Amino acid sequence: MIQTVEAIVDAAGRVQLLGEVHVAGPRRALVTVLEEPAAVPGEAALLAEAALAADWLRPEEDAAWSHLQPGK
Repeated sequence: MIQTVEAIVDAAGRVQLLGEVHVAGPRRALVTVLEEPAAVPGEAALLAEAALAADWLRPEEDAAWSHLQPGK
């Protein structure tokens, strides 16, 4: 199944997907760079927050950083 996901390409050429992609294994992909800039500086970080939260909110992450949160 072909999937289309919006992404941001930074000045260094790194691609940040703004949505999730579900594949059963390695797949080829095409990237089309538009002339339109990101609307707001830092927008990529804000838009990526939901995707990154899936990793941030895991119990393994809490355990790894627990030494920095002595009150928990």
